[in-house]
Amino acid sequence: MKIVVSKEQRVDKIVQKELNVARNQAENFIKKQGVKVDGKLIKKCGLKVKEGQILEFEIISAKRGEVKEIDFDIDIIYEDENLLILNKPPFLVVHPAASVKDATVVDWLKQKGVSLSTISGEERHGIVHRIDKETSGALVVAKNNESHNNLSSQLERRSMGRYYLAIIDKPLKEDIVIDKPIFRDRKNRIKMAIDINGRDSKSAFVKLALSKNGKFELIACKLFSGRTHQIRVHLNSISRHILGDQLYGYKSKKDNIPRVMLHAYIIYLKDPKDDKYFVKKAPLFEDFKDILYKEFDKEKIDEKIDTDYIISRFNKFV
Repeated sequence: MKIVVSKEQRVDKIVQKELNVARNQAENFIKKQGVKVDGKLIKKCGLKVKEGQILEFEIISAKRGEVKEIDFDIDIIYEDENLLILNKPPFLVVHPAASVKDATVVDWLKQKGVSLSTISGEERHGIVHRIDKETSGALVVAKNNESHNNLSSQLERRSMGRYYLAIIDKPLKEDIVIDKPIFRDRKNRIKMAIDINGRDSKSAFVKLALSKNGKFELIACKLFSGRTHQIRVHLNSISRHILGDQLYGYKSKKDNIPRVMLHAYIIYLKDPKDDKYFVKKAPLFEDFKDILYKEFDKEKIDEKIDTDYIISRFNKFV
């Protein structure tokens, strides 16, 4: 794509307008791929270009050959010409990174030959939102740039989101909304923490069921912002921890509960093609169900994890 600049302005604003994407996506595109200004490659988002200068960039296609060996499969909850909704298994990383040695969700998508959007960069083809390695559940993948932009806008407006299930080590006193800013932990860079200088973060939590011994509780969570480790950090701020979450304080041997018992259970969004609202459920994985049905009354649990019931519990927070 070649553009003759009509007036002095920042590079990222031009790219944002031409690609019809969110500002952060334009910035990511420039940082990852770069653009040419009068033939010179630049990756500085805030660079101002002058009237008459030539700006060039291209939308790259997803590369299909650069994938690692795949020894797993992922269940598809929903698929149409614009998007996929996957049920991501625990211990699976979403997208490649320098520190990731194993195959990822993106590798699986490429091997399957799924058409993917490209505006989030080479490593994140199609990925609209992230989900932690140990967390399981619903993950949306965009098949084209138009859908990606639409879904990202929905995330920003919160017309798209997820309800999570979590098993915690101490019952909540009551249903609660936690509105506390989150920032990178100043003492431990792999953690996040409540920090007055952090980004605004809001989560809602509702009680669903107590365990047979009264020690644990199944809760549902809804996010009104999308910060890294948000559910875990907000729970930690009230001295609650998800089973298996040793990073934020759950005390247990790793071999007893090998991962965080957090699952993105229900996802809601508007279809990019016709703006119709729909809801999909990501079935629980066996490790989550094993703990749930061992520690809780199965009949009561089945009632409490009904989709309509969970959504209705959050109506008071709207």
